[in-house]
Amino acid sequence: MLWKDWPLKWETTGPNARGLQGTAEAIIVFADRAAIDEGRKLVEPSIDSALRDRVDRGIYQGKSGETELLSTLGILPEKYALFVGCEAAPYTTKALRDSAGSLGTKLLEYQIKKAVFIVPPGFSLSLAEHDLRAASCAFMEGLLLGLYRRNSQAEAGRTQALLAEIEFVLDSETEIGEWSEGLLRGFRSANAVCYARELTNEPANLLTPGRLANEASLLAARYGLDCRIFDEREAAQEGMGGLLAVGNGSANPPRMIVIHHRGNPGSDETLGLIGKGVTFDTGGISLKKAEGMEEMISDMGGAAAIMGVMRAVGESKPAMNIVAVIPAAENMPSGSAFKPGDVIRTYGGKTVEVLNTDAEGRIVLADGLATALRQGATKLIDVATLTGAVMHALGDVTTGAFSNDDEMLQSFLNSARRAGEYVWPLPTYPEYKRLLKSDVADVKNHGGTWAGAIAGALFVNAFADERPWIHLDIGGTAWMWSDRGFESKGGTGVMVRALLEYINSEETVQE
Repeated sequence: MLWKDWPLKWETTGPNARGLQGTAEAIIVFADRAAIDEGRKLVEPSIDSALRDRVDRGIYQGKSGETELLSTLGILPEKYALFVGCEAAPYTTKALRDSAGSLGTKLLEYQIKKAVFIVPPGFSLSLAEHDLRAASCAFMEGLLLGLYRRNSQAEAGRTQALLAEIEFVLDSETEIGEWSEGLLRGFRSANAVCYARELTNEPANLLTPGRLANEASLLAARYGLDCRIFDEREAAQEGMGGLLAVGNGSANPPRMIVIHHRGNPGSDETLGLIGKGVTFDTGGISLKKAEGMEEMISDMGGAAAIMGVMRAVGESKPAMNIVAVIPAAENMPSGSAFKPGDVIRTYGGKTVEVLNTDAEGRIVLADGLATALRQGATKLIDVATLTGAVMHALGDVTTGAFSNDDEMLQSFLNSARRAGEYVWPLPTYPEYKRLLKSDVADVKNHGGTWAGAIAGALFVNAFADERPWIHLDIGGTAWMWSDRGFESKGGTGVMVRALLEYINSEETVQE
């Protein structure tokens, strides 16, 4: 598999245990502005004084995301004292995740191998959400995501984090169990996001539809999941006309990937997760401009997110049924490529008039949704880098959400909020459907200049067979051109954490 695991060991101890204390390279504490102004003890008086001197000089303000590393000059056994800015209590999980992300970046910069984090006294009473497991989960997520850097094919490879051991010191031994449970959950979640990032960052010459299918097979084998791969011949026999049309122009044939987790065989409910897996998108005959086309390795960001989710599902094995479907294809121009004006018959039976071959993601998703329904899905969530239009509404900060079921959508939005991922609902009013009316087919694949993200979502909805459905357009959030917080340049793995939180909440409901 492309991503193994973070090679990190951790332990949680009480105030009297020694653990790594005295042998670690760095001792880490929160240092918000209130703690500094009130003169609280942070590490040791003389070191704390050196930090306050930096505050007076305007170098450090204790704001969330700030870090300051000072030499302990032999005063402490640890070589460095690392101060991390955070919003003053009550601490939110978002603030903890953001601060831990900055911490991860600093540990990477200084190549720290062993560290001790002193959890603030009375921490569990200072949480806005009053959930110690959620707090430690968020901290571990931020730490590991901050440590991650994009893979490199250069001889030197990527910048590697050396952090191998970290100890968390609590002031109450009775809270060690809860804190440790949250750390494990955060570790699994962060691994899932990093796996999604690694997939998204893989160059398209190394991650073709066939190789993505092989990766899915390896994932399923590692975690005991059922996997079925439809190659181009089987897809033709099945009638997957949308997938085949998009993949026709490439020398790398398409694949339909299906992964099952059967966590509750007695239930009739199955969550269908569908991820757009266009491993490279030139736009096909409707060719994109050359500038920035290298980013189109991320056009399988939806597939990467679903693969990341299934990795975490394989580890935690929730008591619910999940089927993941990834329609994987490469959209290339050639003599065999599909063309504007073509009419395609999709797997579900509906026909599509092609007006723009660069609106190909919704066509493969049409077959993806039909596959999920045939595999037993009773409700659907698809994730796709579907439109550039969603960026005009939400920029590169927020994922757009569309749904035909208000209750399901609200549940997901709550999950995304708890996970710390920004999602905003956009309308799917029936009047918008006229944008997709075709004279020669059931639907056309492009709705014109206005409401492009909505038109794309409603196209996908036409293939949901009126089942409860959510569409997540990550066209603006799947890729970063520069580092931002704990999101490093490249693929972000967006929506993995939100989907895992949603699965956790649905599992609780089903129980």
